Amino acid sequence: MPGRTREELLALVDSEWRALMALLDGLSEEEMMQPGAVGHWSARDLLCHIASWEEEFIKAAPIILAGKPLPRYGNIDAFNARQQEHWRGLSLVQTWQRAHDVHHRLMQCLASLPYIPGRTEARLRRRLRWDTWGHYQEHAAHLRQWRQRLLPQPSQPHQ
Repeated sequence: MPGRTREELLALVDSEWRALMALLDGLSEEEMMQPGAVGHWSARDLLCHIASWEEEFIKAAPIILAGKPLPRYGNIDAFNARQQEHWRGLSLVQTWQRAHDVHHRLMQCLASLPYIPGRTEARLRRRLRWDTWGHYQEHAAHLRQWRQRLLPQPSQPHQ
């Protein structure tokens, strides 16, 4: 975002990612695997999805810095489905590990990016928002709604 320093962007990306991960804390393996957390996806599927888009940013950054056009995804839903199928064989433990490893690589990538003012910097920051904190916030809202449906609400005393 214009006006944000590199340190502020790093802090924003990491804090929003941690907020998203906090919504998954305390869930059982059964709850993590239950479809319906985000559309038909389970919370485990969402972890794969988030890591996939963080990897897409890592791949896109050097292309943007070189001033080249990014490859087209075509149908985003089809891309997401291909990614889900690709990572379907991971156990829940492996999925958590992948999510943490990819996020760590993302943060290393961000810390190493040079500052290039102008259009290139604007493209990079826009893509960063789409693939990271804006994306985390979108799915955090889904998870909050799902958790409200998933977790039993305390009964209210009758008056």
